[in-house]
Amino acid sequence: MDPHVRDCIRSYTEDWAVVVRKYHKLGTGFNPNTLDKQKERQKGLPRQVFESDEAPDGSSYQDEQDDLKRRSMSIDDTPRGSWACSIFDLKNSLPDALLPNLLDRTPNEEIDHQNDDQRKSNRHKELFALHPSPDEEEPIERLSVPDVPKEHFGQRLLVKCLSLKFEIEIEPIFASLALYDVKEKKKISENFYFDLNSEQMKGLLRPHVPPAAITTLARSAIFSITYPSQDVFLVIKLEKVLQQGDIGECAEPYMIFKEADATKNKEKLEKLKSQADQFCQRLGKYRMPFAWTAIHLMNIVSSAGSLERDSTEVEISTGERKGSWSERRNSSLVGRRSLERTTSGDDACNLTSFRPATLTVANFFKQEGDRLSDEDLYKFLADMRRPSSVLRRLRPITAQLKIDISPAPENPHYCLTPELLQVKLYPDSRVRPTREILEFPARDVYVPNTTYRNLLYIYPQSLNFANRQGSARNITVKVQFMYGEDPSNAMPVIFGKSSCSEFSKEAYTAVVYHNRSPDFHEEIKVKLPATLTDHHHLLFTFYHVSCQQKQNTPLETPVGYTWIPMLQNGRLKTGQFCLPVSLEKPPQAYSVLSPEVPLPGMKWVDNHKGVFNVEVVAVSSIHTQDPYLDKFFALVNALDEHMFPVRIGDMRIMENNLESELKSSISALNSSQLEPVVRFLHLLLDKLILLVVRPPVIAGQIVNLGQASFEAMASIINRLHKNLEGNHDQHGRNNLLASYIYYVFRLPNTYPNSPSPGPGGLGGSVHYATMARSAVRPASLNLNRSRSLSNSNPDISGTPTSPDDEVRSIIGSKGLDRSNSWVNTGPKAAPWGSNPSPSAESTQAMDRSCNRMSSHTETSSFLQTLTGRLPTKKGKEDELEKLSLLLFHEELALQWVVCSGSVRESALQQAWFFFELMVKSMVHHLYFNDKLDAPRKSRFPERFMDDIAALVSTIAGDVVSRFQKDTEMVERLNTSLAFFLNDLLSVMDRGFVFSLIKSCYKQVSAKLYSLPNPSVLVSLRLDFLRIICSHEHYVTLNLPCSLLTPPASPSPSVSSATSQSSGFSTSVQDQKIANMFELSLPFRQQHYLAGLVLTELALILDPDAEGLFGLHKKVINMVHNLLSTHDSDPRYSDPQIKARVAMLYLPLIGIIMETVPQLYDFTESHNQRGRPICIAPDDYDSESGSMISQTVAMAIAGTSVPQLTRPGSFLLTSTSGRQHTTFSAESSRSLLICLLWVLKNADETVLQKWFTDLSVLQLNRLLDLLYLCVSCFEYKGKKVFERMNSLTFKKSKDMRAKLEEAILGSIGARQEMVRRSRGQLERSPSGSAFGSQENLRWRKDMTHWRQNSEKLDKSRAEIEHEALIDGNLATEANLIILDTLEIIVQTVSVTESKESILGGVLKVLLQSMACNQSAVYLQHCFATQRALVSKFPELLFEEETEQCADLCLRLLRHCSSSISTIRSHASASLYLLMRQNFEIGNNFARVKMQVTMSLSSLVGTSQNFNEEFLRRSLKTILTYAEEDLELRETTFPDQVQDLVFNLHMILSDTVKMKEHQEDPEMLIDLMYRIAKGYQTSPDLRLTWLQNMAGKHSERSNHAEAAQCLVHSAALVAEYLSMLEDRKYLPVGCVTFQNISSNVLEESAVSDDVVSPDEEGICSGKYFTESGLVGLLEQAAASFSMAGMYEAVNEVYKVLIPIHEANRDAKKLSTIHGKLQEAFSKIVHQSTGWERMFGTYFRVGFYGTKFGDLDEQEFVYKEPAITKLAEISHRLEGFYGERFGEDVLEVIKDSNPVDKCKLDPNKAYIQITYVEPFFDTYEMKDRITYFDKNYNLRRFMYCTPFTLDGRAHGELHEQFKRKTILTTSHAFPYIKTRVNVTHKEEIILTPIEVAIEDMQKKTQELAFATHQDPADPKMLQMVLQGSVGTTVNQGPLEVAQVFLSEIPGDPKLFRHHNKLRLCFKDFTKRCEDALRKNKSLIGPDQKEYQRELERNYHRLKEALQPLINRKIPQLYKAVLPVTCHRDSFSRMSLRKMEL
Repeated sequence: MDPHVRDCIRSYTEDWAVVVRKYHKLGTGFNPNTLDKQKERQKGLPRQVFESDEAPDGSSYQDEQDDLKRRSMSIDDTPRGSWACSIFDLKNSLPDALLPNLLDRTPNEEIDHQNDDQRKSNRHKELFALHPSPDEEEPIERLSVPDVPKEHFGQRLLVKCLSLKFEIEIEPIFASLALYDVKEKKKISENFYFDLNSEQMKGLLRPHVPPAAITTLARSAIFSITYPSQDVFLVIKLEKVLQQGDIGECAEPYMIFKEADATKNKEKLEKLKSQADQFCQRLGKYRMPFAWTAIHLMNIVSSAGSLERDSTEVEISTGERKGSWSERRNSSLVGRRSLERTTSGDDACNLTSFRPATLTVANFFKQEGDRLSDEDLYKFLADMRRPSSVLRRLRPITAQLKIDISPAPENPHYCLTPELLQVKLYPDSRVRPTREILEFPARDVYVPNTTYRNLLYIYPQSLNFANRQGSARNITVKVQFMYGEDPSNAMPVIFGKSSCSEFSKEAYTAVVYHNRSPDFHEEIKVKLPATLTDHHHLLFTFYHVSCQQKQNTPLETPVGYTWIPMLQNGRLKTGQFCLPVSLEKPPQAYSVLSPEVPLPGMKWVDNHKGVFNVEVVAVSSIHTQDPYLDKFFALVNALDEHMFPVRIGDMRIMENNLESELKSSISALNSSQLEPVVRFLHLLLDKLILLVVRPPVIAGQIVNLGQASFEAMASIINRLHKNLEGNHDQHGRNNLLASYIYYVFRLPNTYPNSPSPGPGGLGGSVHYATMARSAVRPASLNLNRSRSLSNSNPDISGTPTSPDDEVRSIIGSKGLDRSNSWVNTGPKAAPWGSNPSPSAESTQAMDRSCNRMSSHTETSSFLQTLTGRLPTKKGKEDELEKLSLLLFHEELALQWVVCSGSVRESALQQAWFFFELMVKSMVHHLYFNDKLDAPRKSRFPERFMDDIAALVSTIAGDVVSRFQKDTEMVERLNTSLAFFLNDLLSVMDRGFVFSLIKSCYKQVSAKLYSLPNPSVLVSLRLDFLRIICSHEHYVTLNLPCSLLTPPASPSPSVSSATSQSSGFSTSVQDQKIANMFELSLPFRQQHYLAGLVLTELALILDPDAEGLFGLHKKVINMVHNLLSTHDSDPRYSDPQIKARVAMLYLPLIGIIMETVPQLYDFTESHNQRGRPICIAPDDYDSESGSMISQTVAMAIAGTSVPQLTRPGSFLLTSTSGRQHTTFSAESSRSLLICLLWVLKNADETVLQKWFTDLSVLQLNRLLDLLYLCVSCFEYKGKKVFERMNSLTFKKSKDMRAKLEEAILGSIGARQEMVRRSRGQLERSPSGSAFGSQENLRWRKDMTHWRQNSEKLDKSRAEIEHEALIDGNLATEANLIILDTLEIIVQTVSVTESKESILGGVLKVLLQSMACNQSAVYLQHCFATQRALVSKFPELLFEEETEQCADLCLRLLRHCSSSISTIRSHASASLYLLMRQNFEIGNNFARVKMQVTMSLSSLVGTSQNFNEEFLRRSLKTILTYAEEDLELRETTFPDQVQDLVFNLHMILSDTVKMKEHQEDPEMLIDLMYRIAKGYQTSPDLRLTWLQNMAGKHSERSNHAEAAQCLVHSAALVAEYLSMLEDRKYLPVGCVTFQNISSNVLEESAVSDDVVSPDEEGICSGKYFTESGLVGLLEQAAASFSMAGMYEAVNEVYKVLIPIHEANRDAKKLSTIHGKLQEAFSKIVHQSTGWERMFGTYFRVGFYGTKFGDLDEQEFVYKEPAITKLAEISHRLEGFYGERFGEDVLEVIKDSNPVDKCKLDPNKAYIQITYVEPFFDTYEMKDRITYFDKNYNLRRFMYCTPFTLDGRAHGELHEQFKRKTILTTSHAFPYIKTRVNVTHKEEIILTPIEVAIEDMQKKTQELAFATHQDPADPKMLQMVLQGSVGTTVNQGPLEVAQVFLSEIPGDPKLFRHHNKLRLCFKDFTKRCEDALRKNKSLIGPDQKEYQRELERNYHRLKEALQPLINRKIPQLYKAVLPVTCHRDSFSRMSLRKMEL
């Protein structure tokens, strides 16, 4: 067999050598936390119970509330006095379970111990399993396992031919299918021949056709399309048996006969049938073209994609009106699959997922005899796509061809390859198979060959016999493949078509009737022999076929011959040929010459011109068809075989010039075509490597070709890299090359297939688990090649006879098994060596790797001597002797070190390739020489180590020197180097590798110092470090145990852990504990890699580090990733070992403590106070507040960043004035989880020792950190997850962080772009926003971030799962914090010096109670809190008093929890708190007061507060008090009882508030009442007043809010004046009278006032001077918002003396500024219209439904300009909803309501507009608009009526009732509705009504006349109303009614006179007004003025007599005044109502 063929076949069949590191999957690159494996680790988590999730749904809760409202409306159901009732409630409620042994006096140590045990039980082992990994794209350290080299397929399409029916059935029809691409003008598949004839029709041909082989009966075929596009057509061609007549005649019957008329045309059909029968008998072996049609493939695929039923049927016909494409769709398919875009970039041409379609092709086109060529076909196809196709006009042949088209299934059964081999052995060989159809891709496809394929396709195209003498009309060409010249030498290698034998010796083309220059459209497919000789050739014989039967004419007459030799100069001859045709048989030995050579004495057609066009195409994985490759392979093989001279092309190369030829052929490889280079890549690289390893011996001398080969490899690799861009992974490794190294490459001469004595070749020790290697194709059809050539293989008969047989036997007599069943081909299937017990890993490796891969597995037995290593030791040694002394990795390292110039450059470009080759070579070498168990130091020679050191050093130098210029290249180089060092850690001495790392670090550090902007280089160093640390033995490499006695190392394979170079001999005794926690020199020496990681972290997080801001996320992710990997590593699951691992990270705690000021402040979002760090609110613009933080804004503006001081701890002032950039929330969270991990896993005693050494300052920092952790890991709650689900809000936030990092950081934009284009930028969470999609491919199955296109809505279950995880994380994180707090407390109690720390501990505890916590955590938390209080009671009650208040609030909050365990713990804690307080001083006033205050603020603020639960807790506390034997005799139980009852009372009131949540007035009334109830405890009254102020501000009642604040201030002043007598302070509330007359109610005069100096009273922060000032300032601000600037002045009058006394000029200047503002506003708004103060309404409630509101009347203050309709609507709506619309009635009039007439089952509301009412004497004080709207207590409204009950009547009977209401407090007050306390009515008689009307008119006139500036419109309006004639009931009528005669009743004289005087005044005013108007009008209004004047005179004349008539009695002598006064008062019928 030819050596080249042998090499190819060996390359395709030998086993792969795969190196698998046993623990490799435990490195950080495969961290399960970043993969979907995390889900598995989260199985079985307990569900944590959270109160926030337990809360009832809003809706149901609301309903209950509504019921409550309907039930009890009364405030006074339980009046405040009725203790009995309330106590009754309490006594009847049930307590929660009491905690056992709570009251026992147990020693503290024991309690701690119990708490500790309980806390530590049932904890979740792996913290990181609960924490989602940070968003990052591919972790840089993950190297994807390259794809297995496999046969290439495009998208696969299954076409099934179902039936073909014509209108008449008279003869067999033969069909073929093929794909064509119109745009590329290329046939893109071989033909598929199928036969759908009935048995009867087939019978006609029986004499001519040999029995059909099953392989030719296929009716379904799988087509592959690599480049699908809109231009692909499926072309169907039909042929029939040759008959006399041209195609048109023969097709005629098919066009005219219709099936329906069969009976009519019976005779004609019979005749046709018999004719056909004759032709079949005689010409059965010849064919003629008949018809064709084409299907536009994409139409089918896309229409099938868009229809909606089960499968698609599309009819295609030409005749109907839509022409050739009327597609009738009967049905289609369920479940749309999306059309993904394919690589071709063409619009949606995807074949993998359309819905199967059934096509019915209804029309065929008749084949034109002169249009058979492909050119014509392309024209037709292009034309078909046009709407007005020429083809439409043709008359079609109607027929019915049914075809199914569907995506090909993964593993079709009964499938044959294009070579007719079975893809998978199938059981029954009688089943009709499916054929795979070979694709001829439209463009190049770059995939290395992996299967043996050697096919030749012959396409006869045309023949020109026009100039040939003699008869040659019906011409057919017979094609044969000959191996000699004898006619019997034809080889049976031509594939049969359909229904014939599998192979035949000849093939005939179809005949075109009577055409001397026919075209052909045949495709003849030949199976090439493996080895060709010079005698192989193709022979073409041309025949004339006589169609008519004549006497003595033979059937066929030869009319010409021509041929093509197969080899030319040893190369396969293919391409286009135009051959001359000889008229006679060619002479002897013709086959070695070509027919172009003029042979002597031969006759040629047309003078030896070329007349026959034929194309020959080879599809072969043996023949390269590239001259350069051919030459190279030929020379190398010649060397191997020692056959000289070598013939290459037309040259003969002798041995002496072989060397130069070889070298030139190596360098000429560059000129070869890329496609063949890729196809023969494996072989080519193998040969080059062979040349390096085994320098050839030429002419007795060893020739070193190492350098040449190295250069050639470098250039080939670079070519691939540049040209196959889309084929790289994230590290820029070309997939083809990576898979070559991973699977194919092995050291030459270690081939397992090389024959070796004895059965079993290499043996199957545990090390070398051999598996079947397969070519897994996309459809997972694997060629099984588990044949070895050892004789033990039963399938191979002794010695193969011919090369072909040999190939066949290698490829496998069993056919092809392309199964995907890796399992079957486990060790069992390996044909050699038995494998007694492969370790689990190796088996797993086999399952992972592909079938027959040899996986090296690093097993635990590496370091022990292996028993039974290799069964065939001898054979092995012989082979090794054959090896020349060169070892590939040594040679490679050498070549690389010495190369220079462009070679070095190209090697650098693709350094990864050489590095990986070197590593695999090293592993192989160790493995084959049994050195894997040798000590590492002696594994490799010194020289090689020096080369490696030199190489690493120079490459590091390149990285450092070129990182600015060639960013992209350097990034690749940097990662390659890191991966190389990582690999070396597995095979070389650890100390040596560390020295390499150190040298790289040195070079980088040296450069860093000189750089202005180091971040790019630091970023590179981070990547480098991260990759090295991803080593699976990272922990072991760090010698975690060397500090103390080592346990058995988790992985002893790192043998040099004990070697002298790297074990630092340090013992723990001489180390201060600090060394373990700081990055001290000993630490860094001891734990080398961990030291580097932490140093890097410290460096980048250091706030002074210039420009490294952009790397925060990166470095934090590195640490996070390491820790989370350790966390999930099964080797470290034991707690002791984990503690050792955690020890490597102890310095992390210190580093994170340093960053406290920079961490994201998670507490800000919290409703409680921010984090306990003194941040001035103005200085720090919190990140959550503004969209772009200040720093970024400044950076954008290009200015320096402002100073943001954010001091480090609440006990420190800022350490320095430097600014801090805050980390993003995500980075901070990652850092904190790392911190918690270390705290959780580190050894407690070690921590405790360290805490003891820390200063107070540092401990406080640590507490700060814990405080942040509490907020950071707070449980969000299901509801939040549901909300988040609807907004994926994380995106914007993250993009913003990106923007900030880009602006502040230093990643240059260009670089950013480069990295983006390579997908290396941190991928935004929205999937891969940047970066090519390519990077994602290989891990579709394990992407941990889904691409965003996937649906955003998570399912219910997913939300549940997220909440479950979050709950567990929150619980675990808080428990770790609690553990740490306990350690700190112990430390403190040991040293006794750090009492100040305890406050911090308490703060963290309280913060954790304030957050959303699970029941589990709270139990432990309360236990710790009780222990803390019992150890340090004085802490709470004396030092941290604020904390005491906080604690009471938290405990109470949890006492009202819905979860009973939480309640019972909280009430136990609360009880003990009282008890401890009592024990200190025999009363617990402090706790009493704090609890009462807490309750009120809790009830006032908490929304979902449930009194029922709190009642149970109160009962529990009572129960404890009753059962507490120790204190039974003291006053304690009674005090507890009092407290509890009082709390319960407040509770009941506040419950009512709950009910009235919706009714603002009622709510404020209740709050008012509760506040009143606290009259005796000033602190609480203050609290409630402030609650009220808050409620008012919410509703924008600023005036009321201000009043609340004034009341608060008065209350404070009252108590302050008792405490200290300072002249400048206000004297109690009297001072505030000017602000509001209501304030006096704050005076502390009642008997039960507490003296303010009693413990715990007035201790709030407001009861101080500054508190008072604060309240007043707030009041002033509120007044100002309310527009009451006059009141602002009054407030400041109180404030100014205080500031003056304190000499506070700054404050005074501010105040005067504000006063100036206030007064200037008063000036500007003098009219008062601009500030509207309020509108008042009287509202009366009638009906028992209202409970205590029944028959109450209120004055409501509504916002200014509220219309009656508005308030009416509001109240009606509100109460209507409460009682039901039908029950509520609004009384429309304002008459007095008569209770008896009302329906008792209804509720009535009466609403009336009222105005402020002032007596005349008041008016002189109330001058301004403000005066008239402030301090109002009296209001009035009028009701018109007549005596007979109507509201309105004639003038003389119209009476009016004025009602004056007096309220209990003056408006504005601290509430918006005030009770009416007094009501009086005045009734006006008709004449009095008239007087009032006239006075009003006169006033209006006067106002309009004197208005300044004048307003003519207003004036004219008033005038018109006064003097217009038309005015009915106008002034004149009034005068006529009342003044026309003097009244009879002397009582009315006075009124008569008054009215007369009014009219006098009135006429005078009218005159003034007219005069004024005259001066204002323009000429156009002259006439109008005259008209007015005329009217006026008329009016005046009419009035004259009436006005002048005086009543004589009134002008008598003056009587004593008294009687008149008296009569007057009697006369106005006043009805007083009290």
